[in-house]
Amino acid sequence: MGNTVETLEFQAETRQLLRLVIHSIYSNKDIFLRELISNASDALDKLRLESLTDSGLQVDTSDLHIALEVDKEARTLTIRDNGIGMSRDDIVDLIGTIAKSGTAGLLNKLKEAKDAAAAQSLIGQFGVGFYSAFMVADKVTLRTRRAGTDSGTRWESEGQGTYDIQDVDGLPTGTSVTLHLKPVDSEDGLADYLSEWKIRQIVKQYSDFIRWPIRMATERTDADGGTTHTVETLNSMKALWARPRSEVTEDEYHEFYRQISHDWLDPAATIHMRAEGTFEYEALLFIPSQAPFDLFSRDTRRGVQLYVKRVFIMDDCEALMPDYLRFVKGVVDAHDLSLNISREILQHDRQIQGVRRRLVKKVLGAIKDMQGKDAERYAELWAQFGRVLKEGLIEDTDNTDTLLELISAASTHDAQRTTTLREYVGRMKDGQDAIYYLTGESRAMVENSPHMEAFAAKGYEVLILTDPVDEVWTDRVPAFDGHRLQSIAKGQVDLDEPADDDQQANADKARHEQDFAGLLAWLTTTLSEHVKQVRLSSRLTTSAACIVGDADDMTPTLEKMYRAMGQELPSVKRILELNPDHRLVTALRTAHQADPDDPALAEIAELVHGSALLAEGGDLPDPARFTRLLADRLSRGL
Repeated sequence: MGNTVETLEFQAETRQLLRLVIHSIYSNKDIFLRELISNASDALDKLRLESLTDSGLQVDTSDLHIALEVDKEARTLTIRDNGIGMSRDDIVDLIGTIAKSGTAGLLNKLKEAKDAAAAQSLIGQFGVGFYSAFMVADKVTLRTRRAGTDSGTRWESEGQGTYDIQDVDGLPTGTSVTLHLKPVDSEDGLADYLSEWKIRQIVKQYSDFIRWPIRMATERTDADGGTTHTVETLNSMKALWARPRSEVTEDEYHEFYRQISHDWLDPAATIHMRAEGTFEYEALLFIPSQAPFDLFSRDTRRGVQLYVKRVFIMDDCEALMPDYLRFVKGVVDAHDLSLNISREILQHDRQIQGVRRRLVKKVLGAIKDMQGKDAERYAELWAQFGRVLKEGLIEDTDNTDTLLELISAASTHDAQRTTTLREYVGRMKDGQDAIYYLTGESRAMVENSPHMEAFAAKGYEVLILTDPVDEVWTDRVPAFDGHRLQSIAKGQVDLDEPADDDQQANADKARHEQDFAGLLAWLTTTLSEHVKQVRLSSRLTTSAACIVGDADDMTPTLEKMYRAMGQELPSVKRILELNPDHRLVTALRTAHQADPDDPALAEIAELVHGSALLAEGGDLPDPARFTRLLADRLSRGL
């Protein structure tokens, strides 16, 4: 076959490195075929490019492909390409990286790596993914001839102490890697890599979008018992993201979306983008038209897959999309990442963080476009994903302004239609400087809340926020377009505040407060276990009382949410506000003035406080006592 075989010995440190590659680095042994197909694809790319740039290179590029050849008797699997091939020097440089001197640095880094994922990323950086073949093979034989040369090279090793290298003649242009497979061992993760279905499954998962055909001879038995042999292409090669948008039809986009999402509805929006420059990548993203059933499950998976030069790397790629956009489906194909980059490395990679920022802006921009161009479709999208999008107001401060523009909320302005904050601001009354809102469990509960009475009577619009996340983001976002967000259940709200120069009105207000001063002081003392203050209210018109918080207090609902998550919080006392025009309040003032020591007054005070708690959907501190007091008061009135 040719020249003398030269047997070389691995250095001691390199033998250690080989053992790490074979036994420790890769948790999934199927990866070996992804690595070898990726190498073959790179070789075909290089030949195609070199044939265009080197006019003296006489090669046939009419049928560039990758072939997988199975020999069940010999238990070998061969991965063959007719790409650029390698010279002897190339083998020493590329395939022989692991046998070169200077591997001590890599070995030390691998030993320092905290886990297999970090070690795997180092292997990728040092370019020795080829050696993953030894996970499944007792021996690897490589034959190759570089395009434009006459002599080829044969390299062989059992992954132990030595490797053989030899010049050979008569080889075709390209490279073949023959794996002499280990026996099947399910406990050790060694599948039957001679099985057609297993090879198909690996190619489909990792290499389906490789641009070159991956072919394999198959054998079928027909109805008459005869055997037919055909060569099939295993991969689809349909990497839509690599094609110009103008060349892809809507039907093709929708079909691809169905493949990656398993959703049989068409997507609400498609985002196809290409970034060029220092870090090149393509992205094809889809916004679903319907939320998945597990959108709010702790174990829900993100929908963005990461590819490197059309080779599948990982799904559920957290580094590419924030949690509040976890419903977005699609692929990102980066050109300059290692095949073995780990999730931990991705999280801290500055280029990936830049990609993430651009993807987020593209997704939010697509939603904003839909809001402006198709209000009906946007309303449907918000109904599906509005709740999760509002999580972005908590975790993504860079895009707060964009997300606020997207908010679509129910309001007292229209019982049927939602409103944006921009539309709310456009309807604000003269002199109104705040955007009023109220949170609650349902629209009915919010609309019937005592806090709403004065706002409804005076025609002030109030946003009705009923998602649990509303309790959190409204505390994090101070304002929109220069207008502060104010809960009508917090702080002082006086829609009839007299002007400083209105002496009569100010005098009447002062007299009002003086008339009730004794009652308010007594109630503050009597109810001190439950409230920190009792004061007159300007937000009530028909109810006797309501419970409010200070401007910076946590709402009771938010307090419950934190406690449900196991967080201990100090108890927050709130404020009881009284309607000075209500018959019960005026009667209570008169009775207190007549006999402040009457024990029945303390019971009435408890009932007033309990009724206010119930009106806002709160929990009574002692329901049994409240029921008993109420029954007693009712019986006295009969």
